[in-house]
Amino acid sequence: MSVDRDQVLRAAAALLSRKSTATMDEVARAAGIGRATLHRHFAGREALVRALEELGIQEIEAALDAARPDDGTAEEALRRLVAGVEPAAGLLSFLVTENQLFEGEVNEGWSRLDARVSALFRRGQERGEFRFDLTPAWLTEAFYGLVGSCAWAVQDGRVAGRDFQYMIVELLLGGARRSVEK
Repeated sequence: MSVDRDQVLRAAAALLSRKSTATMDEVARAAGIGRATLHRHFAGREALVRALEELGIQEIEAALDAARPDDGTAEEALRRLVAGVEPAAGLLSFLVTENQLFEGEVNEGWSRLDARVSALFRRGQERGEFRFDLTPAWLTEAFYGLVGSCAWAVQDGRVAGRDFQYMIVELLLGGARRSVEK
């Protein structure tokens, strides 16, 4: 029987985004395979987490591509980005709290993501849509934090899934939107 590596990664992502301390045995069960099969694909937890990191970076980059961050207003692009990142939000929330990913040599994919999201916020600042007293780097971190926090809240049933996009965008823009002096 052939095992679909992508399916195993998605099952691992779904489990680890709910239970970050899950064992490799639990991951194998969630994927519907044996532990030995899992280890043939991923030598250990670190290899699995690194593979999940690659998957997460790819999914966020795809969401950024689909959001067309240079089209329309920065606010419109941000709304598209939040909508696009929603399917990967649980994985992102797991990854940004996985310390091993940020010790030593960090995957360059995170720098690419940071640069692209920061550029969206910078464009909004340059066009007068967003506050300029908050750095694009901070707004980027706030974006990641809100996506991750909302993913956890939805998974725990504290927030309705249908409110994911609305709550993130409204809180982020409510704090990032430049207030017009009257």
